[in-house]
Parts: sequence; structure tokens; C-alpha cells
Amino acid sequence: MIKVLTPFLLLTLLATGTVAAEVGEDGLHKQDWFTISFRDIAEDIETAAAEGKRLAIIFEQRGCIYCKAMHEKLLSDPEVSDFIKDHFMVVQYNMFGDEEVIDLDGETLTEKSAARKWGYVFTPTIVFLPESAPEGKTVNEAAVATMPGAFGKWTFLNMFRWVSEKGYAGDEHFQKYHAIIINDLRESGRLETE
Repeated sequence: MIKVLTPFLLLTLLATGTVAAEVGEDGLHKQDWFTISFRDIAEDIETAAAEGKRLAIIFEQRGCIYCKAMHEKLLSDPEVSDFIKDHFMVVQYNMFGDEEVIDLDGETLTEKSAARKWGYVFTPTIVFLPESAPEGKTVNEAAVATMPGAFGKWTFLNMFRWVSEKGYAGDEHFQKYHAIIINDLRESGRLETE
């Protein structure tokens, strides 16, 4: 199917900086660089590590306006998407989906029962996993960071940077890390509205 942009729509997209995200049959917005996997978390962690990346799981749901905004405003921004693609393998989960998931503790679940088990109730929620799969832990116990909800560009991007730089392993809390970057952006005149 060929999509044609009318001059008005093209001007609107250019003026707002918003790009329409594709929506799959499950009602979730899609990025062509998301990884489709068998949802075996330990295996996905190993696959990401073999590519020199970290595993990030994004929980979304049909009709989520915050998920749509994340796709259209954040994941369509080349500065954000290029960093994520270079450093993370991203697997999308449907908070109310029935696809099979294998937790790190070996339990087989559906996406929706995994979300309940791990305590994730907001969409989007991004879960950052360790570099290697720990044995006997669940995903929420093993996660090195979790970002529940939608944020502005710099909070969103800085969380991915902080995890990539293993900030969680040191003494500098994410909020301090983020504040330093925001201050530097203000001083350089690059800060957009957060």
C-alpha cells in the first residue's frame, strides 16, 4: 500500500515534528527496529549481549496515548532512536497480550500474567535488564532500572544513557546524572522543553 502525504499533512508533520507511528494488528505502535523474539528472557539477554547491547522490554497497550506519544515524539527523534538502536535490543510486550513469555526463573507466562507477576501497571513501562541473566530471579528482581510512564526527550534518553553507562552500579543516582546533563544543555542553549 502506498501512503500519500497531502501538502497540508506534510506541513503539519514538519511544523509539529510529529511522525505517525505504524500500528500493528495488536493495536500497538511499532518501530521497525524493535526485535521480535520468542520472549525467553534469558535467551534475549544473551542475544543482546552477543550483539554488544543490553535488553530493554517495553510494555505497551492498545489505545495508550502515552505510548503513541513515545513513538511519535521520542522514538522518531534520530538522536533518541539512534542511541537506543546502537546500545539496546528492544522487545515490545503487550500488557494485556497472550504471547508466551519465559521468565528468568523458568516460569512460563503470558504477557499479561508476566506484567501482573512483575508488578508493571503503567504503559509505557520500560524495563532494563542486566548484561547477563541471573539464575532464580524474576525479571522485576533482576531489572537494573525501570522507567514507568512517559517522559520528555531528555529524561527518556538520559535513562537509556545512564543504564548503558552502568550508572545503576555506582553511587550517582539517576536524578543527579540527569540534572547534570540538563544543566549542561541549558548552558549550551540546546535544552528543548522537557
